[in-house]
Amino acid sequence: MKKLIWVKEIFGSKLEILSGAEKIGAIQWQNMFSGKASAVFNGRSFFLKREFFLSKLEIYDGKDQSLLACVMVNLFNPRSDVIINGKRFELEIKNFWQSRWAWKFNGTEVVSFVSNEFVTKEKGEIDLYSACNDEVEIMILLGLFVRNQFILVILFLLLIILLIIF
Repeated sequence: MKKLIWVKEIFGSKLEILSGAEKIGAIQWQNMFSGKASAVFNGRSFFLKREFFLSKLEIYDGKDQSLLACVMVNLFNPRSDVIINGKRFELEIKNFWQSRWAWKFNGTEVVSFVSNEFVTKEKGEIDLYSACNDEVEIMILLGLFVRNQFILVILFLLLIILLIIF
């Protein structure tokens, strides 16, 4: 098993992925609320985009702009499927606050995520149980992209609640 760390400022637009002290990847959103982002992982470039609200997330190859994967996420369903290189993977959100989530292949976890903080900086761990690099890179980026979009939805809902109360 390999362990990675991810770090993102909660109100920032950049997320970094580290292996030990070495930066191996990053996701850069156009702005904090953007549904579009560019990413680099192990020297390979990607483009991510979210359609309205949170439902459809796509990841493209940064060089030839080919669609690599698309996942439909439902806030009220903890599981979503994605096909990558002809293989079906399942995203499972393990709790409502999305501090634990994982990608599975044939019922076995291949990538799991844990969020450690939720104050001014988000930080978490990524455990890798597979060496399928192409799929794992895509799953890591999609998993972190889903997490960021979910946090934006939660912040938006909290803002609405505060406005209603006050």
